[in-house]
Order: sequence, then structure tokens, then C-alpha cells
Amino acid sequence: MELWIIISIGAAFSQNLRFMLQKHLKATGLSTAGATFARFLFAAPLAAVLLWGLASVNGWELPSVNPRFFWFAGIGGVAQILATMCVVALFSRRNFTVGITFKKTETIQTALIGMIVLGEGLSGAGLLAIVIGLVGVILLSDPPERQGNGGWRRYFNGAAGLGLASGALFGVSAIGYRGASLSLGDSHFLLRSVYTLMCVTIFQSVIMSAWLYLREKGEIAKVLHHWRVTALVGLSGMIGSLGWFTAFTLQNAAYVKAVGQVELIFSFLASTLFFKETTTLRELAGIGFVVLSILVLVLFL
Repeated sequence: MELWIIISIGAAFSQNLRFMLQKHLKATGLSTAGATFARFLFAAPLAAVLLWGLASVNGWELPSVNPRFFWFAGIGGVAQILATMCVVALFSRRNFTVGITFKKTETIQTALIGMIVLGEGLSGAGLLAIVIGLVGVILLSDPPERQGNGGWRRYFNGAAGLGLASGALFGVSAIGYRGASLSLGDSHFLLRSVYTLMCVTIFQSVIMSAWLYLREKGEIAKVLHHWRVTALVGLSGMIGSLGWFTAFTLQNAAYVKAVGQVELIFSFLASTLFFKETTTLRELAGIGFVVLSILVLVLFL
């Protein structure tokens, strides 16, 4: 199994853990923006320490940046903030597993954005895998309480809108991060990914701090009050982002996101074991299609 696949699976696991913690934070009274901010607040210093350690131990020089780097990193950072807010808001509408699955529309959207922005195409097996996964997402977009009522409104609802928006924004962020990392030249792939991660998380922390200070007075204090959980959110978020950034440096972002759909298995276990939520047969069928799409990608790419 190739290194980027292993890294993507690890990133998916860490990201699922982070969303679990953010769902818990949302239940404690934090706003959507506050729960999102927790993801970046502690990740930025952790990423800076990791970069310093890697550079010191290996004797690496920091890569030279250019306007292309800041352009891609800035767009990716803003898109990730908005995408995370969409997912956190979605948790109050559907259960944990389905909320994460809506987000997985990012796979096919990342592929389309990658072709337009970076000119990266897909193989036949890669396209087949993405289409199979999309079938699973469509199955999951139908709310259980409205099944059997007929009509296109079963699929086009508020929860689906948030999920599709988060998928598009995560797609933009993935392409932004891959573009930023590739713009750093021929430095070691790990150095490029960690450097990009540090710059992006610092940028995101500053933006979110300013937003909360101006628009949601007292929310920063709430985040700090729950520091035990928010620190874990930052740690798991940093580990997950490091995995994604590294995988984006090594492989087409669409393929990375396709393998990342393994997160659905982790979210199903979290939904059942931790949040005690029920999952319908239709939702299980949708998850099955998504898992099949991952197998096609891993076996035939």
C-alpha cells in the first residue's frame, strides 16, 4: 500500500476524532464559530513547534515563499474555516454519521476544482470510484423523517445544502493546500507540508480571533474555559491536517479525498458507540456504496 494512502487513512481517523470533540463542544453551549475556532487555536503553536523540531533535527532550511504560495494558502485557509462551520452547524440537523457523509461530496467537487485550477485529470478507476461514492452520498441525503413523501424536496433540504456547501469549500481548501505546498519547490515533502500547515493555522487563528472579538463577545473566553477539550480539538486537528497536507503533497487531492471517505466507518462507530444514535438501513446502504468506492480506488488506481 502506498504511503499517501496510509497517511490519508490516519488523517481521516484523526479528523473524525476532532469532529466528535467539536460536536461535544457544540453541546456545551459554544457557538458554531466558537467550536470552529477551537480547531485552530491550539493547532497553530503545535504546528510551529513541529516545524522547528523537524528543521532543527534534520538541518533543513525553511523553503522560500512566493506570491503563489500565499494566494493558495490564503484561499485554502478561508475555505476550510467556512467548511468547518458548515459541518458544525450540520450536526444539529442530522446524526453524526450522516453529517460526516454529507461532507464527503467534497471528493467529486475536489476532482472538478483540481481539473480547473491545477489541470489534474483522473484515471478511469478514479472516476468510477468517485461516482460510486456519490451514489452513496445521494442515498444519505434523504432525511429519514421525509422518506416516502416523494418529491425533489426530499433531497434538496437545509441539511443537504450545508453538506454540499461544506463539500465544495473543503474541495477548494484541498486544492488550495496542494497548490501552496507544490509552490514551495523541491524541499522535502514533509517540510513543505508542515510549513504550509503552520502558515495556514496561524492565519486562521488570527482571522477567527478577530471575528469572535468583533461579532461574538465572550465566545473566546468560553473556548478557553473548556480548554481541556479545545486543546484536544487542536491536537487532533493538527495531526489530521498534517496528514492531509502531506498526502496532498504526494498525490492528486481528489484521490486523497476519495481514500479519506474511510472516515465514514470511523464516524459510524462514533455515532453508534459514543453518541448512541441510530442509523437506518438506507443510510447503511449509502455508507456501503462509499466504502465500495474506496476499495475500487485502492485496488485499481
